[in-house]
Amino acid sequence: MMGSGKTTVGKLLAEALEYEFLDSDKLIEDAAGGMTVAQFFKEQDEEKFRNAETEVLVKLSSTGRSVVATGGGIVVRPLNWTYLRQGLTIWLNVPLDALAERVVAAGTHTRPLLGDSQGDAAVVKALEKLKAIYKFRAPSYAKADVAVCFQELVVRLGYEHVRDLSPMVIAFQMLEEINKFYKMKKNGAAAA
Repeated sequence: MMGSGKTTVGKLLAEALEYEFLDSDKLIEDAAGGMTVAQFFKEQDEEKFRNAETEVLVKLSSTGRSVVATGGGIVVRPLNWTYLRQGLTIWLNVPLDALAERVVAAGTHTRPLLGDSQGDAAVVKALEKLKAIYKFRAPSYAKADVAVCFQELVVRLGYEHVRDLSPMVIAFQMLEEINKFYKMKKNGAAAA
């Protein structure tokens, strides 16, 4: 989902793995002559953006040794899973109230699906919209190979709130989950 920290944590994960970091939204913006995702949505439409997203994903799926941060909606197109499955998919599962706080703090003007909310009610409005988006996308997110549940991580580490998790702690958890995934996959192959 938007605001989950895909770019920040993805860069740390890429560094730890000694992989290249790529951001699909950035590549779309570059291909569109520097037009931001928000401008793309405003001047074109969501369908054209999703088409551009699939085109970029096709190219990215053939790259090796890279960590790719994708837009949160990329998972809803079944065709995209053909390309996402070329690698390992990770879902950063962040509580929606924390996402709402994050996107409002960063400014909703850069989030075309949220609109430009300001003031005290902005978090409430963002949360309502995020709930609707999440309800639609949740089944697709659940298809990820690995999930990093921020709430579980907060409880396990004895923190008060999701905002207490540093990007480094999240990246480390991603590495642990990736390791578990490959161990299970290896054990499953050995048992077959």
